[in-house]
Amino acid sequence: MLTLGIESSCDETAAAVVKDGWEVLSSVVHSQIAAHQPYRGVVPEIASRAHVEVIGTIIGEAMRSAEVDWVDLDHIAVTAGPGLASSLLIGYTAARALAARCQRPLIPVHHLAGHLYSIFLDRAWPREVMTQPMVVLLVTGGHTMLVRVDGGVQYRVLGSTLDDAAGEALDKGATLMGLSYPGGPEIEKLARDGDPARYAFPRALVGGSDKSTGPYRRALSFSFSGLKTSLSLHARNAPETMAPEYLPDVAASYQEAVFDALIDRLERAAREENVQDIACVGGVARNQRLRYKLDELVARLGVRLWLAPPDYCTDNAAMIAGAGHAWVTLGARIPGLDGIHPTWPLTVNQGDNHD
Repeated sequence: MLTLGIESSCDETAAAVVKDGWEVLSSVVHSQIAAHQPYRGVVPEIASRAHVEVIGTIIGEAMRSAEVDWVDLDHIAVTAGPGLASSLLIGYTAARALAARCQRPLIPVHHLAGHLYSIFLDRAWPREVMTQPMVVLLVTGGHTMLVRVDGGVQYRVLGSTLDDAAGEALDKGATLMGLSYPGGPEIEKLARDGDPARYAFPRALVGGSDKSTGPYRRALSFSFSGLKTSLSLHARNAPETMAPEYLPDVAASYQEAVFDALIDRLERAAREENVQDIACVGGVARNQRLRYKLDELVARLGVRLWLAPPDYCTDNAAMIAGAGHAWVTLGARIPGLDGIHPTWPLTVNQGDNHD
């Protein structure tokens, strides 16, 4: 069964062809980083214009690389939300037009469900992994949450960030350090030569009370705004430490504070849910320091760790095609969406919740 996936939720234009939900025949991603670097963040107008310019070429290249014809496709899956409205609209419109022209079902996919599915795109993993309950740490530039996944397609959010996402905290921290955008990879490179214990940045909410915070328990929630403030005060009160010879220690210590908070919540969730499998997905999951700390965690817990191949950690269309295929074949409720939904929440019954 062949699925064409299309992704345009933010600043990557992507298309992919996936066979049977896990064998990636092609995956093409056009990044807009260079266009947004001068602004140190994604500019929606620039992003949507770039999607319009390249989406036809990207889809065509994905089909040619997969060596399949339009009549070979069984489904077309597309990101319908969440994301930037103007960006989502480009991919969704293209996918709907193709589905109508090819007379194939259109599957609207939740962007975060795609990330959660990305671990199953590794051909080395046994397929039965998908049937096991697992707790997944999802860390991207715009989202940080803990999700229990059952049967590959059933989701229950256990905790989420109360303010900034971890990726956003790294990007903004990099700006304070005078590094280029996107900041996460720049901090990682600098931190390799630094001492993560040199400066004591706060670990937000670690060991805090177990009161509920909105829909989530405090013990499984995240907050990074105070950490950014701490770095800002550090730069103001000890400006000499922001010099090039000391900056690796600052970067390593700041990065460690972000990751300690992530690992703390993941450990709590894994113990409380009593699962034997944990995973980490999203762009931040490519960070080698975070992967090292995840290895330490699984050694403590005696559980199995699943990670997506690095190419499928950041936004891509293979994860959208895979998730769409899974929703069709594993009995998930396919949402009856009639367009994009930029604030679409991640829930178990996807068809019941779209704003």
